[in-house]
Amino acid sequence: MIELADRIDAILPQTQCTQCGYAGCRPYADAIAKGEAAINQCPPGGEAGIRALAQLLGQPYVPLNPFHGATRPKMRAVIDEARCIGCTLCIKACPVDAILGAHKQMHTVIADECTGCELCLVPCPMECIDMVPLIEQDWDYTRPESHARQVADAARTRHLARLHRLERNASKRSGVATPQGSDRQVSNPVEAKKAALAVAMARVRAQRKITDPEKA
Repeated sequence: MIELADRIDAILPQTQCTQCGYAGCRPYADAIAKGEAAINQCPPGGEAGIRALAQLLGQPYVPLNPFHGATRPKMRAVIDEARCIGCTLCIKACPVDAILGAHKQMHTVIADECTGCELCLVPCPMECIDMVPLIEQDWDYTRPESHARQVADAARTRHLARLHRLERNASKRSGVATPQGSDRQVSNPVEAKKAALAVAMARVRAQRKITDPEKA
């Protein structure tokens, strides 16, 4: 099942936009592999993505489900720095760490790393973020040699690194030590899940020591 999910994930665009109804591309890939989600729930993947998933899974092609949105031009976020108040809400919302800034300091988007997910728009209290179309509009993430695929794979790496960092920071705040070796950058979903599970188990053990020392 994990191998199939990996192959599905390798087709998805890694925008982490959640339009599919899941928290990111990997959870969506897992759901497809388990038969819990349809192959036509990813607007950024476009028709090429649906056809590639259909071929991989031996299913008939079906059009994009409009409930999840429509395939639109590829965009990237741009911050109007004059109106930015440095609230950091967009930084917290960005799934691929493509926004630079600090509290009460001007923020800016790393253009080459923005996936156009639009998740930064809603939390911005100043409405100072706009989406602008990219010059390159290559939607075919299914070809390993394509620029779009290379960009998607890089976005996946940044997203996994972010998830690992957030889990590690949460462990530090809770007083649970991060398992040895988990401070390296996680480069694939399996390692990310293992690291997160190890941290969760360590947290449970630590809580047991507090509530019932004899069972710890």
